[in-house]
Amino acid sequence: MAQSLENLRSVFLQTLDQRNEVRREAEKQLQVLRVQPSHPLQCLQLVSQCTAPQDSPIRQAVAVHFKNLVKNFWDEEKDDSVKISPSDRALIKTHLVDLMCTVPPAIQVQCSESIALIAAVDFPEQWDNLLPELISKFTVDGDLENLNGVLLTASSIFKRFRYVQRNDALYRDILYVLQKLAEPMLKLFQMLTKSVEQHQGNVQLLNNKLKALRTLCRIFFSLNWQDLPEFFEDCFSFFLKYENVSLVDPDEEDEPTTLDRLQAAVVDNLNLYVSKDEEPFLPHLPNFTTLVWGLLLKTTILPKHDVLAVTCIRFLSSLVGKLMHKSLFDNESTLREIIGKIVVPNLQIRETDEERFEDDPADFIMTDMEGSDSNSRRKCAQDLLKSMSRQFESQATSICLEHITTMLNDYNTDKTNKWGSKDVAIHLFLSSAVQAESATSGVSAVNDKLDVMDFFVQNILPELQQTNGHAMLNATAIKFATTFRNQFTTEHLTALMPLLIKHLSSSSVVVHTYAAAGIEKVLVTKKQIDIPTKETKFGQKELKQFLEPLFTGLFSIVDNEELSENEYVMKAVMRSLSVARDDLVAVTEIVLNKLTASLGRVAKNPKNPYFNHYLFESIAVLVKSVCSKNPEYTSAFEALLFPPFQHVLQMEVLEFTPYVFQVLAQLLEYRPDGLSDAYSSLFGPLMTPSLWESKGNVPGLTRLVTAYLLKGAPQLIAQNHLMPILGVFQKLISSKANETNGFLLLEAIIMYAPMDSIRGVSKDIFQVLLVRLQSAAQNKQKNARYFRLVSNYFSLFAGKYGAQAFVEQLDAIQQGIAFTLLKQFWLPPLVQSAPSTKMDAKINIVGLTKILCESPSLLARPDGQEIWGDILFAIVQAASSVGTGLGSNNEDDFVVEVSYDSAYSKLHFASKPVTDPFPEVPDVMMYMVKSLQALCSSQPGKFPPLIKNRLEMSSGKEAAILQSMMQKAGVNLV
Repeated sequence: MAQSLENLRSVFLQTLDQRNEVRREAEKQLQVLRVQPSHPLQCLQLVSQCTAPQDSPIRQAVAVHFKNLVKNFWDEEKDDSVKISPSDRALIKTHLVDLMCTVPPAIQVQCSESIALIAAVDFPEQWDNLLPELISKFTVDGDLENLNGVLLTASSIFKRFRYVQRNDALYRDILYVLQKLAEPMLKLFQMLTKSVEQHQGNVQLLNNKLKALRTLCRIFFSLNWQDLPEFFEDCFSFFLKYENVSLVDPDEEDEPTTLDRLQAAVVDNLNLYVSKDEEPFLPHLPNFTTLVWGLLLKTTILPKHDVLAVTCIRFLSSLVGKLMHKSLFDNESTLREIIGKIVVPNLQIRETDEERFEDDPADFIMTDMEGSDSNSRRKCAQDLLKSMSRQFESQATSICLEHITTMLNDYNTDKTNKWGSKDVAIHLFLSSAVQAESATSGVSAVNDKLDVMDFFVQNILPELQQTNGHAMLNATAIKFATTFRNQFTTEHLTALMPLLIKHLSSSSVVVHTYAAAGIEKVLVTKKQIDIPTKETKFGQKELKQFLEPLFTGLFSIVDNEELSENEYVMKAVMRSLSVARDDLVAVTEIVLNKLTASLGRVAKNPKNPYFNHYLFESIAVLVKSVCSKNPEYTSAFEALLFPPFQHVLQMEVLEFTPYVFQVLAQLLEYRPDGLSDAYSSLFGPLMTPSLWESKGNVPGLTRLVTAYLLKGAPQLIAQNHLMPILGVFQKLISSKANETNGFLLLEAIIMYAPMDSIRGVSKDIFQVLLVRLQSAAQNKQKNARYFRLVSNYFSLFAGKYGAQAFVEQLDAIQQGIAFTLLKQFWLPPLVQSAPSTKMDAKINIVGLTKILCESPSLLARPDGQEIWGDILFAIVQAASSVGTGLGSNNEDDFVVEVSYDSAYSKLHFASKPVTDPFPEVPDVMMYMVKSLQALCSSQPGKFPPLIKNRLEMSSGKEAAILQSMMQKAGVNLV
């Protein structure tokens, strides 16, 4: 054991090596080691033993690796490719909490996260001693660092109670926690509160105790999220009024104090009570509102008070927005105070805001952009004003107009130096005017007491028309125009577009980013926002005249190597390409060269996953727009894309390989004449096992291999690639995480490979499926997806090759097993719930119809008539649940919202349309009843009684459905 731990330590040391080749080799070794028995337990032992100061980096690396193992493989339902034995699981849970309390803070964080991840799967049913173990460390007299670590762990565990829908299991877990935790937690809260009063002068000790109190408040928040148990009223009041000058560093401007964080956590809890409208809390509301108001007025404009100020403003916004609390604010003096003392001051540009605008534009954009989830003072002040304008429309609008007029007049006295007054005036108008909005669709209702277009013409348009004004004011003007895009006509947007394009040349990152984001939003603005529609106000026809200056402006930013990768600009490129469609044919090579040049730059050091995603989406939409109508252009695309793609694969740029596989598959699917030499030479390396080890690669690789089978299955089989493909299939279906991809490969083989070429291996395929089916049968509920997948495959096989071939293949393994499978595993799930898609329904109906009408051996069985009737019943059920149509796959994806997903980077514009394996069956219901008619005609009088008896066994609804189908088809059963 000691030797194996030393070897493992050596591997982790090599993962920290600065030499790329050494580091990559060590990472590959870890991929091999992680599947070995007891590997997670050995990692935990290594964390415990690496105590020497020089081993700190190794210890940190091992702790992170262990946490990732737990994250990815502890829940066998998600991924069972790495097995952690029950004994190892028990040992890990036995020692992990104590280990967390003995390691340095950086390692403690990783252990804490690991505990929370395990608890998300096992707590409380399979880890009932966790909570008592954590509670046993609730002491204010010991090591407060350990106490804070324990509390942070508990907080991480209980976060799962937030933001989820109520259900019985959730409430059972919350009740379990409250029964064990409520009393010790309240006592700890009271002890810490008392000790805070006793240690006024010891700053370090006081900070640790306030930190613990703040975490207790976050635990309280989690436990109260669903329902509100006991309320710590006295404690909360104490901390809202508590002050201690020794906690304040007069030289610190940015970082909040522990007291600020604690007070923010207390106000968050109050806000939770407000959102719940709990009657026991209502009598205390006026007092707490006064305390929060006083707290807010004491905050300075310094960034260190941002967290507290934002939380307090959110609390007031929640109150103002509720009709039941209207009386608290229903007088003009109160409204004037809120707008004058809270809203306006927090909308004003601070020196730190200007610094962020210039020096950290990404952070400024994140907090200021329309639809941002981040909370800044300005954004919360705007939300507060929006709530006031909806609740007190006339009064709030009148007060705001006074401030707007005053500030615009102030601006006009000195436009150079008082631009900030106009910025506040614009934000006041914007917030007062918006009555209803969504992050993706924009404003859907405006304040009818304000004239948006008049304000735009008088105050916004002049800023948009000049590029040499103040950059922050330009950015605000662009934000205003973008926010009210739904209120503009097509003519307005056509006039606005060149103004936005002009601002792409701005040297300010924020300004050209807002311009790019505005262009993207204009391109997806719907003609009517009150009804579902795909028609946009500014589409291909309107965009055509602006294509040259638009792409010149966008690529001038993308090509500038001094600028960071800007996802908003690349998203605008993607959207512009998608709207322009075939208008791009003439400039395809130029645009593609720009995109591949950018790919070459970012591949050296991928930093921004959103930029990377939109970059590949842009390539995919270009391929789609051009090659879908001109397949002969695929060769030109290959010549341009293969060199940078091969570089990505050779350099093992893991962030990009899933994208490369998808675009290669897309391009191959458009090829008019099978596999090119370039594609043929690439296939062998695609079967390299290490490529399939990466979870992120698997869906893209699967898509690419199925494209190969679509375009060149006979060629692949002739080159002896079938067995490696089947080897990959067997590996994929052994893992729950990858089984869907395994079946996609298998289905592609059945659909595209000649039957003669797979006849010799089909029995082996069925045996692999049955082995997994046997193990899955031990827990049908957990393996429901596998039953669906294997049933779809059986249906596809029977539909393609006939019922007789299906029965013969299975009989070769075990006589009569085909009908046993039907009865036990195939039909029951189909009857219990409808197929998940219309295509799955069609595949099942075609396959089962073949078995129903082409299996003479079925009725010879003692239970044959029963199974035959069950097959018919399942077919009618599937048909009635899903319908006969297959729906359209031609959704207008040029206006769909496209976004990056860290789990798997699926490219929307490279998506493959649903493939119909039975195009010769245009109407699956007609096919079924005609097949049934032919069967009945072959043996008149035999089948109608069977049909009648089985379909009338339940409610009789299925008999009526079948009768309706026959009437539509014009057939009678004899």
